[in-house]
Amino acid sequence: MPSETNEQFCVPAKLYRIGEVVRHTPFTRQTIHNYTTMGLIRESDWTEGGHRLYDEAVFERLWRIGQLRKNKTLTEIQKLLKAEENPQMAAS
Repeated sequence: MPSETNEQFCVPAKLYRIGEVVRHTPFTRQTIHNYTTMGLIRESDWTEGGHRLYDEAVFERLWRIGQLRKNKTLTEIQKLLKAEENPQMAAS
């Protein structure tokens, strides 16, 4: 029985294999791989077998990339996302 103190459980974040990401988005496995290679999205961890695992933030990031793709190239998106992650680098 849990104590009445304000302790919280340490619940690990849900991680998704590439197939699960593909199943829940309009992107193909190859596109997810390409976006990872380009640095547009990042894996959060790896399985023991060497498969990439993505956290829940990947879905928001992919949605944003999809929106930006309507009027920007992947290179433009890459620069934009890097500038947002590193505002100091963009200013110099």
